Amino acid sequence: MLWNLSIYFRMLSFQLRSQMQFRTSFWLDLFSTGFGNLVYVFSAALVIQRFGSIAGWSLGEVAFLIGMIEVSFAVMDMLFSGFDYDYFAAVVREGRFDQVMLRPVGLTWQVLGSRFLLRRLGRVFEGLFVLAFAFTQLDLTWTVGKILYLPVVLASQVLMFGALFIIGSTITFWTLQSIEAINIFTYGGNELMSYPMQIYPSWMQRFFTYIIPFIFLNFYPALYILDKPDPLHFPPYAPFIAPMVALSFFAVALWFWRLGINHYQSSGT
Repeated sequence: MLWNLSIYFRMLSFQLRSQMQFRTSFWLDLFSTGFGNLVYVFSAALVIQRFGSIAGWSLGEVAFLIGMIEVSFAVMDMLFSGFDYDYFAAVVREGRFDQVMLRPVGLTWQVLGSRFLLRRLGRVFEGLFVLAFAFTQLDLTWTVGKILYLPVVLASQVLMFGALFIIGSTITFWTLQSIEAINIFTYGGNELMSYPMQIYPSWMQRFFTYIIPFIFLNFYPALYILDKPDPLHFPPYAPFIAPMVALSFFAVALWFWRLGINHYQSSGT
């Protein structure tokens, strides 16, 4: 384990040094990544401001949802970019995964360290800016529990999205191509969790509660932190199961990843 971690951090250092070779390009990329997403958030804010609220959620409350998801998804996209299924499909298709399997380092750590996109920090900063805006619009009553739980929720969201990236990459062992349907649950999940869950049809609410439990990762923790009543009438512990949901889903993703490795056959290229 310690050996794998040391190799992983060395791989990250190589990635960081290579990306900082062209400073101007890096900073422009960082700015464009954050600014592009901020334009989307700004347009959503204009719509909410025009109508006053969405399903009883004010501009500040929706900004809190958006800010949480933007930060967590950007951190995940930075840490798990080696498992980006579009990128990983090319690795499998071109036979480069054969090289990975020959090295005396854990496969999961190698894939994690193979790609680290520092420019995603632009989106992290954008999400933090949206969160800061949300806090200025809200009259929150902070408690020790809320302060401690907030980073736990963010970490849970990172794990959940990372698990979906791992599942999407594993599928490419059989397909050799990325499956666009996975985007529904990754980038689509990012959009879905940016708004109150009660605005969606009941079948979507059930699907994202019992099949892919997104509802417990942003919406219910937000109800607790914002002191809002539960419109869906779940048990009182619902806001606090985000870590359990994320860890369970991540464990399933790792199991599926190991299954895919055991059934991996070289593409022959």
